[in-house]
Amino acid sequence: MSGLASESRSLGTLAGTGKLVRLILRRDRVLMPLWVVLLGVVPLSYVATIDELFPDAAGRAGYATTSAHNAGFVALYGPLFGSSLGELVAWRAGFLPVVVGLVSILTVIRHTRTEEDTGRRELLGSAVLGRHAPLAAALVATCAANLVLALVLAGGMVGQDLPGAGSLAFGLELAASGWIFAGVGAVAAQLTSAAGSARGIAVTTLGVAYVLRVVGDISGMSDGPLTWLTWLSPIGWAQRIRPYGDDAMWPVLLVVVGSVLLAPAAVALSARRDVGAGLLPPRPGPAEGSAALRSPLALAWRLHRGLLAGWVGGFAALGVVLGYLAEGVGDLVGDNQELRDVFLRMGGATGLMNSYLAGILGILGIIAGAYAIQAMLRARAEEVGGRVEPVLGTAVGRLHWVGSHLAFSLLGPAAALAAGGAAAGLTHGLNTRDVGAELPSLLGGALVQLPAVWVLATVAVLLFGLLPRYAAVAWAALAMCLLLSLVGSAVGLDQWMLDISPFTHLPKLPGAAMAATPLVWLVGVSVVLAAVGLAGFRRRDVPVT
Repeated sequence: MSGLASESRSLGTLAGTGKLVRLILRRDRVLMPLWVVLLGVVPLSYVATIDELFPDAAGRAGYATTSAHNAGFVALYGPLFGSSLGELVAWRAGFLPVVVGLVSILTVIRHTRTEEDTGRRELLGSAVLGRHAPLAAALVATCAANLVLALVLAGGMVGQDLPGAGSLAFGLELAASGWIFAGVGAVAAQLTSAAGSARGIAVTTLGVAYVLRVVGDISGMSDGPLTWLTWLSPIGWAQRIRPYGDDAMWPVLLVVVGSVLLAPAAVALSARRDVGAGLLPPRPGPAEGSAALRSPLALAWRLHRGLLAGWVGGFAALGVVLGYLAEGVGDLVGDNQELRDVFLRMGGATGLMNSYLAGILGILGIIAGAYAIQAMLRARAEEVGGRVEPVLGTAVGRLHWVGSHLAFSLLGPAAALAAGGAAAGLTHGLNTRDVGAELPSLLGGALVQLPAVWVLATVAVLLFGLLPRYAAVAWAALAMCLLLSLVGSAVGLDQWMLDISPFTHLPKLPGAAMAATPLVWLVGVSVVLAAVGLAGFRRRDVPVT
């Protein structure tokens, strides 16, 4: 009887899970399919590109040998275990497990801790809903989305005439990363009383896992003593599946075991706290507000400073990696004229190195677009959380308040791009012993991305002002730019389709001639979008939830 009672209590704590899963799928009916399809389709472009550049086994073997002994490429993509077409494609997609892990973390925290922050969790709890149903629903929906991602990727790879077993293993590599970090996000959501802090803990864990994988794999290139660090990283576990090579399934089991352990741990931690609270006690603030918080801009600085510091630091680290990789581009290309042509098409007109540098700065620009959107949507989070009305109830005007968030959406990416461009220029300049030329060149190439980034930021402003419930659709604009950048040319899209992305119109610096006209047009578009969005916000109701 006691066993039946215990089982009944367990089932009771999960009551309503199925309905919450359907609610999550409905709320994320745009975002979830977007990242599932996008991350599943991106590797498909690598198949045609690598097959075109290296049509024979000898060419692929030479490329694999060069790449496997380049510490920069191993740090970015992971170790390369073979030279077949499938193995090269899976290796080239080696950073995607990190991206999938990040998306899974954000999804779980969005539907757990964020729901508690906004008070919706308590409202749902007043119905027939089990204590742990929201956590279970978030994990089920996120893990199911990762499984669909694996199937989409596997089906696409099979459609490219790659082996079915290897394609399934490739899909499971990404899904496994999503599963394990969904569990990390679930645990982090129990530790603090704020969604931002939970995201910080989980993303830091992801970053540590990536660093452990990098250090272990680079040490393994020379049979160094730190190779074992790779086995402390879930990302390292997933990459040991070795798609199209060994197709080993035991790392998947290792990830599944880790995920199974994290999920009950999150449930146990959830049972030890109150709804809306966290296990880690919040730090008490001062009894009176600082004089530095007397303006909306100062308040926005307080809200954005952690995010800004994280993005600037991340861009600086990424700039160091990408600047270091530039030294090996010549060795990577060798005598392969097709690969040389690809790098030349990436941008620039004065040489292969400038073409590579223009390409990586374009990637930094798109990533900065993500920061711009995230910073602008912080205003929407403040509105949904009910924190805008008390501010607007004072002498603060609407435009003054939203303008403070817009300032960080426009100037924050400028700081991040400056950090990334300066770090890349300094690293590359030290390698070439010409810091005086490379540093300003790459800094300028990074900052020229700003007009396109501002277009994405003001798209978020437009949606926030006119259609606040759909403000998150701004991420779709970023996804479109990313998709056009990664696979547009590879699949032969018409130029008019490529021109939809604002990044297509930027001068490809360094190397190409500086053209001011497209920059002026992009700034003009940004001004119009921002003006319409701000006018809409000035006239609509607040809050709109």
